[in-house]
Amino acid sequence: MVCADFLILPDGRLLGFRLRGHAGWGDEGTDIVCAAVSSAAYLVANTVTEVLGAAPLSLRAEEGEMLLRMEEKDEPLCRSLFAGLKLHLKGLEEQYPAHIRVSYLEI
Repeated sequence: MVCADFLILPDGRLLGFRLRGHAGWGDEGTDIVCAAVSSAAYLVANTVTEVLGAAPLSLRAEEGEMLLRMEEKDEPLCRSLFAGLKLHLKGLEEQYPAHIRVSYLEI
């Protein structure tokens, strides 16, 4: 299962996300849930860092794990991207509840 944790402030603002695990929907290379999650996460991370030019507080991408955490000052810049990722992952969770779980981690 993919565990998607959105990093939130006490007031609900999103500062990033952490993804862990594998969906297990299909064999490696054919798992559409993993592909959908990975593609969306890389789109957001690359847009934040390469297009918007924001410097993350933490950025890590390894096999089975991805973490992107921004500084609070960059929240307005990243707000729409993180909101879009949250909607995308919540939609995947509704379609594939046995393969992805979305939760929130207060920081």
